[in-house]
Parts: sequence; structure tokens; C-alpha cells
Amino acid sequence: MGTKSVVFMGTPDFAVPALQALIEAPDYEVKLAVSQTDKPQGRKQVLTAPPVKQLALQNGIEVFQPKTLKTPEAAEKIAALQPDFIVVAAYGKILPQTVLDIPRFGCVNLHGSLLPKYRGAAPIQWCVLNGEKETGVTTMLMDAGLDTGDILYVEKTPVGENETAGELFDRLAALCPALLLRTLDDLAEGKITPVKQNEAEATYVSVLNKEMAVLDWTLPAAAIHNRVRGLNPWPAAKTALEGKGLKIHAGRAVPDKISAAPGTVFVKNDRLLVACGEATVYEVTELQLEGAKRMSAKDFLRGHGIDGRRLGA
Repeated sequence: MGTKSVVFMGTPDFAVPALQALIEAPDYEVKLAVSQTDKPQGRKQVLTAPPVKQLALQNGIEVFQPKTLKTPEAAEKIAALQPDFIVVAAYGKILPQTVLDIPRFGCVNLHGSLLPKYRGAAPIQWCVLNGEKETGVTTMLMDAGLDTGDILYVEKTPVGENETAGELFDRLAALCPALLLRTLDDLAEGKITPVKQNEAEATYVSVLNKEMAVLDWTLPAAAIHNRVRGLNPWPAAKTALEGKGLKIHAGRAVPDKISAAPGTVFVKNDRLLVACGEATVYEVTELQLEGAKRMSAKDFLRGHGIDGRRLGA
């Protein structure tokens, strides 16, 4: 069928492996990369280009960063390229029907969940927050709804017991290239029968925010563990120790049983144990006190006598 043209829409790191695969694939030509606008980052708030823009410019691909795609000018710019596909991966903006109608073979979206579960923003983090044992990446033919389009292909993977959202994010991103190329190849050749999503099984999730970070020690330890994993690396689970903020970066639920007020700390053989709801116990293994560096619980305990203290109080 010859080389097929692609307009790629994406913004964060998650989208980079898919774009790299299209750049390297001999059967595809990326005509345009569409990304969100540059944003201030870090303590100095330096205006920084998103990862997709950076990769596109490194490969001589034109970058388009409209504030919205819901203008005639945006649709006309994309339509002028006569793309065979529009590929969307964590772009972060809604595509209007005027754009959805442009590509010859349709708009293909890479979504980091097993649709119809976890539609919307932050599906990877919410999968970990909810303690899912399995997730994956779905390719779908986009329509005007929020992740409601027909499913094309699915790549499943187990979620590790101690895997963080950040680690899972990277693993799912790495699954995208092969899945995307197989989807585009088969779609162009008419080898895929799109499957309607089961609306009865659909769930929607929201973006994460800093308010979610505060740990509730009345929850069972397993739920605390999922919270810590799901909020890693951002915004990071937080509690308080004697009025100071304390980030919990890593830990695990342990089989010990302690009947004590939730949040009570027990130090046992250089281990930092915290009483949780239902008499369960969470072991903190990596933490960071406000104004200090990140460290192991063992190193932290060398300089802090906190046995019997309450976290979060």
C-alpha cells in the first residue's frame, strides 16, 4: 500500500515510545506532531517543551501546539496534510468531530487501561490505587466521546504487587509501539473488526491532585500500600510527624497484627511499623521528612526516636 502518512498527537513521556516507533517504521511518515503548549517546570518554573515536541523537533518533524483543536484553522491545518491516520497517545485534549473525520483510516488512540475500565485521565495511577492485579494498553477507533470508541486491539499485563504507578507507566508505554504498528497495519488492510465497548462495565477516573496525597491510617494496610504505590512518583503519599510533613515513598503491608490507634509507630528490629485500620500493619521502607533528603527507614530511625509516636496527628 506504500507509505502511510500520520499526524501524531501526544504530550508526555508515555507517548514518546509510540512516536519513536512511527519515526523508525519504514511504512509510516509522521507529517505533523501535535502537542500541548510548553509549560513552566521545576522550582525555577523554566518554560519547558513537552517530551513529544522535543522528540519531534529532534527528528525534523513540524510541531503544532494549538490551545484548542476546536477552531476551523486547526482542522484546516491538519486536513491539508491528508493523513491516512491520526494517532493519539496521552494528548490531553478532546478532538472535535471536524478533526475525527479527517484521516482516511480514522483516529487511533492508545489508552493505558483495559477499556472500558478506567476511561479518562490518570488510568494507570488509578489502576494501582485500586489494587488491580491486571491492566494493559488498548487501541481504539476514536469517536466524539471520552474513550468510548470501538476497541481494536488489547495488550494485557499483570500488575506487580509492589509496582508503583511510575514503574507501571513506563512498562505500559513500552508496550505501545508494537501494539500500535500492528493496529495500524491491520486497520489499513481491513483485518480488524472493531468491537463496541460494554457500557455496563465502563468506569471513569479523574486526574490526581495534591489533596489526595494525605494518608488515612484508619484504612487497612493493603489499602495504604496501594495508595503509596499509586501516588508514586506524584504527588507522593504524605502524612505528618510532630507537625512536619512526611512523604512516604515506599513500603509494604506486613502480616503482623497490632491493636493500636491508627498511625501509631512501632519500631521493631530497625523496622518502622505503623498501625493501620482493622489491626493491620504497614511497614514504611522509604520516606522523606520535610526539609530533608529521601532515605531508607533504617537510616531515618538512626536519627529519630519515634517509637510510640503518632503519624498524621
